[in-house]
Amino acid sequence: MTGMARRISLSTLPEVVPIFPLTGALLLPRSKLPLNIFEPRYLAMFDDALRSDHRIIGMVQPRGEGSSPPLYKIGCAGRITSFSETDDGRYLIALTGILRFRIIEEIDGFTPFRRVRVDWSSFGEDLETPSAEELSEDRDLFLHLLKRYFDATQLSADWEALSQADDETLVNAISMLCPFEPQEKQALLEAPTLTERKRDLRALMEFVVASPEGDGDIQ
Repeated sequence: MTGMARRISLSTLPEVVPIFPLTGALLLPRSKLPLNIFEPRYLAMFDDALRSDHRIIGMVQPRGEGSSPPLYKIGCAGRITSFSETDDGRYLIALTGILRFRIIEEIDGFTPFRRVRVDWSSFGEDLETPSAEELSEDRDLFLHLLKRYFDATQLSADWEALSQADDETLVNAISMLCPFEPQEKQALLEAPTLTERKRDLRALMEFVVASPEGDGDIQ
């Protein structure tokens, strides 16, 4: 089942959102994150979100372990845009990133899942698609580094698809999919602009490629 596209503005977004705390999971605006939901509390969260007008779930990383660990202050909201139910009662869903948020406070309540009051105002630019010229100057160098990073980490890629992707899709997909540490994923999420996210992503890949386990000098 697929949700219908709808125009999003800051004024239409809810003040309180359910959250899915998941270490290492990164959602970015206009990117899609597949999720396999099977825990009862998150099945309840999904059902609740699906009944709402906005179908929003907030993705945020925990800062520790346990049943209710502290959270990073910045996450990203996604709208449920497709889902299917398996024979064993799981939901396979896709979240499409809308924009980031800052957590103001956690809401006490009777739901089995966690909810937070959020501030969207710092991230209004997430609703605007970056210009085509913003990142194009060093695209070939970036793709060359990406190829060397994938070789160093023994990751596979569909290079034809990567070469045809627009810059935002490319940078965000690599940020979400590569096996960076949770703190590094959080830094990529919190990068103020797409240009700065690409700079941080390049630095992370350069470190791996230049390490003894990588393939040496990136020049």
